[in-house]
Amino acid sequence: MSQEIAADEFDYVVVGGGTAGAVVAARLSEDPAVTVCLLEAGPSDVDDDNILRLDRWMGLLESGYDWDYPVEPQENGNSFMRHARAKVLGGCSSHNSCIAFWAPAEDLDEWAALGCTGWHSLDTFPLYTRLESNDAPGDHHGRTGPVTLRTVPPHDPCGVALLEACAASGIPTTPFNTGRTVVRGANWFQINCRPDGTRSSSSVSYLHPVMGTRRNLDVRTGLQAKRLTFDPDRRCTGVDYLAPDLIRTHGVRARREVIVSCGAIDTPKLLMLSGIGPADHLRDVGVDVLLDSPGVGANLQDHPEGVIMWEAKQPMVTSSTQWWEIGIFADTEPGLDRPDLMFHYGSVPFDLNTYRRGYPTSENAFCLTPNVTRARSLGTVRLRTRDFRDKPRVDPRYFTHEHDVRVMLHGLRLAREIVAQAPMADWAGPELAPGPSARSDDELLDYVRATHNTVYHPACTVRMGAADDPAAPLDPELRVKGVSGLRVADGSAMPFLPAVNPCITTMMIGEKCADMVRAT
Repeated sequence: MSQEIAADEFDYVVVGGGTAGAVVAARLSEDPAVTVCLLEAGPSDVDDDNILRLDRWMGLLESGYDWDYPVEPQENGNSFMRHARAKVLGGCSSHNSCIAFWAPAEDLDEWAALGCTGWHSLDTFPLYTRLESNDAPGDHHGRTGPVTLRTVPPHDPCGVALLEACAASGIPTTPFNTGRTVVRGANWFQINCRPDGTRSSSSVSYLHPVMGTRRNLDVRTGLQAKRLTFDPDRRCTGVDYLAPDLIRTHGVRARREVIVSCGAIDTPKLLMLSGIGPADHLRDVGVDVLLDSPGVGANLQDHPEGVIMWEAKQPMVTSSTQWWEIGIFADTEPGLDRPDLMFHYGSVPFDLNTYRRGYPTSENAFCLTPNVTRARSLGTVRLRTRDFRDKPRVDPRYFTHEHDVRVMLHGLRLAREIVAQAPMADWAGPELAPGPSARSDDELLDYVRATHNTVYHPACTVRMGAADDPAAPLDPELRVKGVSGLRVADGSAMPFLPAVNPCITTMMIGEKCADMVRAT
């Protein structure tokens, strides 16, 4: 641009105040000798009960707090599906159902084996301990960290019966977050939520206690990043953003480093807008190429989710921590060291994608949502145009790998087997979707393709890897290869998506990023 851009200067600039970004900004600003600016496109969540009350989380989908990204037409999946990405301080930790898991040690150890030195479970489990204040037993748990983790109380009688039915199906009741991976087991979740029902998001946990009192931390909300800036030596010098007047461009400059924490969709988008990405694609949309990095926007992974729903014979609960309180893990073949199938149990109807397809619904229903924990279908994030205001093209390519189809169909049948057990006899009424007539693989697959959703866990689109891995845009210290002064800290940096809900692991990535930055 030809005009001079007004810019402030800080030691560190964090772009994106989400699940990891809030952690990075809070931890870096613990040193009073440095200055930190946190730039967030969405509004603040302070004193906003729409965000803070966890039991209202489902109302945030497709709301003003949601970037609400449609997916590209899917050859094997639900083209009507949308990816909820949070547009608010705290990111998706301010927007999700706050299901809280440590990642399986086997997943983190595999990260390290793939070349991500320093990310072994022996390196990362202490960071989970540091971030949490957990009510579960075990010497490995943290008791004084900023994030409140607690176990859901067993107040839902249908849920109690479901766990008994799981046990009758050979899926024992097994505690989570013990340090041992649950390959086959079920239980009430742990959630990052305070006892009064306030979500313990990254913003609530890390930023709220210090905002306005830590003079070296400047949290700016409602400001959308347009592009990263670089000097002639390819050192990242800061970020330009749309000013509050919605016309002019302002900037923030970084004396030391810029950390991008915009999430698995918007981080590759910002990098590509800044000239870092697949060169041919950037040229096609009219972006000048700074660095040809083919892995930016590639390798999109997610947890695709089906749904099977029953009308309830008895009244379901009318209050809940967050309405999705039980998890079920299973293995679909022998010899696995991690589950390849997971269910969430919902004490509410989930007809988001079934009702429009003609399936019956009910206001008194429960459901199980099987999801593929290690999906092999890989997608992409690409720019739609060079305009930062345009939504990117998100193409998950759901169910384009046969493995994902097999696991999902196994999940629908296992859900039926569980709910057919005697403990559920007083609860399970008619199966509403897909309905008892859908029995064959083809019938169930047609249903899945038309109605599946996502657990809203996109990841891995700017993945880290070994320093000499040309497909990995990041090195193991989260630095963007080919430039200097720039790191990425969010779910996009994951080499692959862990088997469990990744929110707490994304906070852990923020903790580790802050440690690595401070060590330089």
